Amino acid sequence: MLLQGLDLYRVVVQERMAQARESVWISTANVKAMMIEVSPKRFRPVVELFSELTKRGVEVRVLHAELPSRPFRAAFDAKALLAKRMTLKICPRVHFKCVLVDGAWLYLGSANLTGAGLGAKGADNRNFELGIVTEDFDTIDQVAALYDRVWEGRACRTCKLHSRCPDPIGDGPSRRGSDVVLGRSRRLSRS
Repeated sequence: MLLQGLDLYRVVVQERMAQARESVWISTANVKAMMIEVSPKRFRPVVELFSELTKRGVEVRVLHAELPSRPFRAAFDAKALLAKRMTLKICPRVHFKCVLVDGAWLYLGSANLTGAGLGAKGADNRNFELGIVTEDFDTIDQVAALYDRVWEGRACRTCKLHSRCPDPIGDGPSRRGSDVVLGRSRRLSRS
């Protein structure tokens, strides 16, 4: 299904991320203090949603390209337990945007983890973004494999920018075979 505008926020954030049972893996170029709606005209930082998710035992990972904004970092730092439960990793080459929920549902598109991207900004304040959502095994498997490759530092082994990376996830270049691991998608259980 193709989504755009406020539907990105409603489906990806309100319906899927907030209802995650096991895991939320996010990949984004930019991380900002995105706001989410609590009730009409009342909002809270997305960090509070991440805190709720981790308290429920949901694994929350954010793979990002640039340092998170100061407001995001301040909100994150204010939640002492969140820093122990949620993991963020930086890779300057990350530009793909995805939200993978429970290993079985995927958003893949152009929107970053920002107010104007996936956040609750109004229709006339949002970026023009598009994305698809799917439960297709092959698509989820390929995206999860790329995410894992970067997350676990396997992409660092062949990265030509490793020497300039501000905080390398893994060891630098070497001459190895393929490091892509497929076979991790699964069917979303309905309950």
